[in-house]
Amino acid sequence: MPTPVWDPTQYLRHAGHRTRPFLDLLARIPEPPGGPAVRIADLGCGPGNVTALLADRWPAARITGLDNSPEMLERARIEYAGPTPGGGSLDFLPADAAHWTPDPAEPYGLIVSNAALQWVPDHADSFAGWIEALAPGGTFAFQVPGNFTAPSHTLLADLCATPRWRARLARPAHRAGVLAPADYLARLTALGCAADVWETTYLQLLTGADPVLDWVKGTALRPVLTALADDPRAADAFTTEYRALLHAAYPLSPHGTVFPFRRVFAVAHKPTNGTRARGAA
Repeated sequence: MPTPVWDPTQYLRHAGHRTRPFLDLLARIPEPPGGPAVRIADLGCGPGNVTALLADRWPAARITGLDNSPEMLERARIEYAGPTPGGGSLDFLPADAAHWTPDPAEPYGLIVSNAALQWVPDHADSFAGWIEALAPGGTFAFQVPGNFTAPSHTLLADLCATPRWRARLARPAHRAGVLAPADYLARLTALGCAADVWETTYLQLLTGADPVLDWVKGTALRPVLTALADDPRAADAFTTEYRALLHAAYPLSPHGTVFPFRRVFAVAHKPTNGTRARGAA
């Protein structure tokens, strides 16, 4: 399937639930080295709403949000780019996490990624280079969805593989990029970091007639919607089939629809003695 075209407005319809894991990640990130004007990168910044939370915590920091979606970057720049009240700055630049190489001339105190690396196959292979780009004592922190065996994703993959759709739609592949928590811990400690890795399942209570469908329209369904963008009738037909499957898997309760969502977190600290990350070039 083609590279997804992102819809910032759709993505932000569930901003509260989507932001909560980032806040939980942020709470475990220590003060970065480099003083008040620390350099921070947000890899896969999306529409910039969580990048702005970094500026709230470190108001004098120089923060750059990086993303490969023009639609997301435009929204982020309109809403958040510019100087911050604490004397820092927020800017947003195009970059693909699959190929991003930090500038070694100015080490980062923090590199963070929120719900983005699951779209990058073999992203753990990039950890060495990113950690190498940290200043001594710096932090690399990320969270990724770990719900790829949930009905929302397995039903989507199975539907794409049915005779009606398989010629036009490949099975979603982004699940393959996410490792088990123990594997992330092994990767990060092997690079010389002190690492804190954990997982949480959020029992999200969603409202509305089609809340799970509305959720995945902002994320997992984007490749399908992009692939069928030139055929609205086919897009409607696929969505109708998928909606029925989701209704059966996530029944409406008197108080809303419960949508369990597992996420995996990691916070890795580079040694303060400046030791190079093992495996870095």
